[in-house]
Amino acid sequence: MTKDYYQVLGLSRGATIEEVKKAYRRLSKELHPDKHKGDKSAEQRFKEVNEAYEVLGDPQKKQMYDQFGTTSGPGMGGGFEGFSGFGGDFSGFADIFENFFRGGGGARRKPSKRGEDIEIQLTADFQDAVAGAQREIHLNKMVRCKECDGAGTAKGARIVSCPDCGGTGQITRQQQSFFGTIAQRFACTRCNASGEVPEQACVSCGGEGRREEKATVTVRVPAGIHDGQTLRVRGEGNVGRQGAESGDLFVRIAVKPDKRFVREGDDIHSEITLSALDAILGTQVHVETVYGAVELKIPQGTQPGQVFRLKDKGMPVAGTTSRTGDHYVTAHVEVPKKLSRKERELLEQWKDISRE
Repeated sequence: MTKDYYQVLGLSRGATIEEVKKAYRRLSKELHPDKHKGDKSAEQRFKEVNEAYEVLGDPQKKQMYDQFGTTSGPGMGGGFEGFSGFGGDFSGFADIFENFFRGGGGARRKPSKRGEDIEIQLTADFQDAVAGAQREIHLNKMVRCKECDGAGTAKGARIVSCPDCGGTGQITRQQQSFFGTIAQRFACTRCNASGEVPEQACVSCGGEGRREEKATVTVRVPAGIHDGQTLRVRGEGNVGRQGAESGDLFVRIAVKPDKRFVREGDDIHSEITLSALDAILGTQVHVETVYGAVELKIPQGTQPGQVFRLKDKGMPVAGTTSRTGDHYVTAHVEVPKKLSRKERELLEQWKDISRE
């Protein structure tokens, strides 16, 4: 008779992963062989608890166990329940077609145990996007278990052949379809297709070879980066189970806006306001750029909305060392709303002169 793993851990069906982990930690401490030397019953119970956790502590295995009552899926005895009478659940039917048209080969290659990727967002100042920056990111991620050095086995425990797949790393099962009985081979979820499992799992990590801890990762924000761009930091994701390679860290950059500038591609746009006289007579003004203030010559007769170009004063072009965009300055001309008597007299004289 198949063991009820939930019962082994003292849980009811439908318990969450967190509840499973809590129950496992409590029972593994209570039943640890060091506390019950020579007690065969406690040793057997300890093995059962580890076996139950290997299944219920893994989301994929737990889902299969909850659905089929085993980690190797429905076998010949179980038939194809949801297909009976065409009125049941067609779950998994697409898999039958997929495997049938691939020649029934199923999962011939071992699935990668590579760690999961992590995605986070990092807020960068506008000036960070101009000059580039080194930023530290603090996050929680899965790291190699120090207790077992990532192996997932208890100290002194052996690695044995997986009892579910007999050491092959694959489970063969049969399902009924329109085309008759189809034999399918699937990766064994208990051993992750490796064909081996620890005889006794590490108490610290539950056999995964990894634990969640706080970590600090240094990220280089390159000059010229755009808002919404994603950086990839290889190997800084979650470490894989039982010593497998780590996933990657994907950092989405959110660049804070600067109220002085508007960025369009690699170009920068800003505005200045000139008095009517400065626009008419011409002047010199200081303009703020992303590299500091520069002097801009305003020629006489400048028109409202006229645009001036500051060459190479825009953003660095990402991925290059020498190319930059330009800075475009739009001039707005301010017309006075009130005039003194003297100003009005002078303007009237100018008006008369311009008519001659």
